[in-house]
Amino acid sequence: MFEGLSDKLDRAFKVLKGQGHITEINVAETLKDVRKALLDADVSFKIAKQFTDQVKEKALGENVLNAVSPGQLMVKIVHDELASLMGGQKTDLNLKGEPAVILIAGLQGSGKTTFSAKLALYLKSKKNRIPLLVAGDVYRPAAIDQLKILGQQVETEVYTEPDSKDPVKIAKHAISFAKEHGKNVVIIDTAGRLAIDDEMMDEIASIKKVVNPHETLFVVDSMTGQDAVNTAKAFNERLDYEGVVLTKLDGDTRGGAALTIKAVVNKPIKFVGIGEKMDAIDIFYPERMADRILGMGDIVSLVEKAQEQFDEEEAKKLTRKIARNQFDFNDFLAQIKQIKKMGNVKDLMGMLPGMGKALKDVEIDDNAFKGIEAIIYSMTPQEREDPSVMNGSRRKRIADGSGTSIQEVNRLLKQFDDTRRMMKTMTANKGRGMANAMRNMKRSK
Repeated sequence: MFEGLSDKLDRAFKVLKGQGHITEINVAETLKDVRKALLDADVSFKIAKQFTDQVKEKALGENVLNAVSPGQLMVKIVHDELASLMGGQKTDLNLKGEPAVILIAGLQGSGKTTFSAKLALYLKSKKNRIPLLVAGDVYRPAAIDQLKILGQQVETEVYTEPDSKDPVKIAKHAISFAKEHGKNVVIIDTAGRLAIDDEMMDEIASIKKVVNPHETLFVVDSMTGQDAVNTAKAFNERLDYEGVVLTKLDGDTRGGAALTIKAVVNKPIKFVGIGEKMDAIDIFYPERMADRILGMGDIVSLVEKAQEQFDEEEAKKLTRKIARNQFDFNDFLAQIKQIKKMGNVKDLMGMLPGMGKALKDVEIDDNAFKGIEAIIYSMTPQEREDPSVMNGSRRKRIADGSGTSIQEVNRLLKQFDDTRRMMKTMTANKGRGMANAMRNMKRSK
């Protein structure tokens, strides 16, 4: 995500590294490279120039503190301006209706139908809502079947009228159906076209007028760059939608759409699509995205993903087992499963500060844990609970059963032993720290 832009901005900031103070000359040199990086990322010249002019104005008006280098100050200013350019703050969905109605619009191939299902899963799992998906695309032959299949995957009912060719009536009937059957969110998937035309615009405008949605979301393929921005502008002029959804942000995108849509249409990006799985959507946080673009990572999002898989009671049990040196391969396997639920491994590692750049040319397979899992599954219950029983014949049997080598089995056993020892030390240190804190509190009383 934004790898090319991140690299170019990093090179631009090197101009100021080692400089004692900010001057108009070194700022101009840096911003020339920043502007070029933005243009290469498919940001329009007008917005790129406005952006660098604002950065220049702020940079020349700043006094550099002794503790902050000119390079660090410039990164901070560019970070704040990037966040502002993308909207500043995250914007929530309006779900106040009974039912709340969400209209999904966009061109064909932008990912509307898939996003509709992803949104249904998000609202079910994160907002405790009971959504209804509505098949409003009456032109694309497979659209209704596709939504039904996706609806099954996310365990959400899909409203269809296979014999009707009137999407306005379908949407209206679906809202009545939702009220009668206890659905508190209605997500209406609509037809798209390969290009903007009056017929499509008239139809989607008619649906909006009749159903009066609480949210109209425009879905756009982020890989189309400035075309995405132009399409967003044309749709907004007719629909006046509430928010934008950028799909395929994990693909070969240069970032221009994410950086400039808010500036062009003055509507916030509310969600981004980051993969093919049904849970692969994220709320769009401008500041966190600016962090990632500048190689600062995104620790907050990483922690949030971890908390979604976090079971407090299980964590307490695990802590007790670690303290007693009883952490075993069953626990190790459970931790691997939790990590896999969090999402794409390379994306997760890219959220760590500095790791995005380090992983740029590294291919990390989502199946990276398969070899480890195969080895553990090839162990007997006794071997998983007590790895100390492992002898040469057991290791050979495990290697043969998992399709790996004895060397790989030995390597995993050593890594596991090192991990267990480190976790025990960390738990002991934490316990001592707590005890010291309690003693200090008693003394202060």
